[in-house]
Amino acid sequence: MCGLHLADLHLREEAACGDCRAPHVHICHRETNANRARAKTKYPWSVENGVVTGGLIKRVSPHMIHTYFEYITSEYPKRPGHGMLLVQLHGPERGQPWATVGARRMLGRASLRAGLGKVKPHAFRHEFASAVLDASGGNLLVARDAGGWASTSTVDEIYAHVDIHDPAFDAALRKVWGERA
Repeated sequence: MCGLHLADLHLREEAACGDCRAPHVHICHRETNANRARAKTKYPWSVENGVVTGGLIKRVSPHMIHTYFEYITSEYPKRPGHGMLLVQLHGPERGQPWATVGARRMLGRASLRAGLGKVKPHAFRHEFASAVLDASGGNLLVARDAGGWASTSTVDEIYAHVDIHDPAFDAALRKVWGERA
């Protein structure tokens, strides 16, 4: 997220890029970001007449759109001069692009203050994969495409984690153990 530019966000139906009818974001690998943040994916992308096309396209939720507009209208600096989405809101570097180390440290501090232990940003990928798998009835293709993974094997073997409190999981274990549910 630290590598996103405002131009990457197409938060309305039928955006000018024509890559997706629904609101979406273009994840573009850029070597030249001021904060040195780069997406791992390297899908081809371009800017034509000020419109980003290509890259890895991900749909965005209505809540993400609402949060974006609230952020832009209440906290985002008036003229940052760089076009990056996430910026430092306080301190001597106010208005500068947020570096990935800053995001990791902020999340780490906030999670410790909340009593959650140290939470790392990558944990969200695991949670997202599991949530999409649950919502799609275990459909690995849906989870792969929703998360932007290269293969269903990656989702299945690395990111997906069963909810140990799920009634279906409990019933399966009890059946294997020869117990009644």
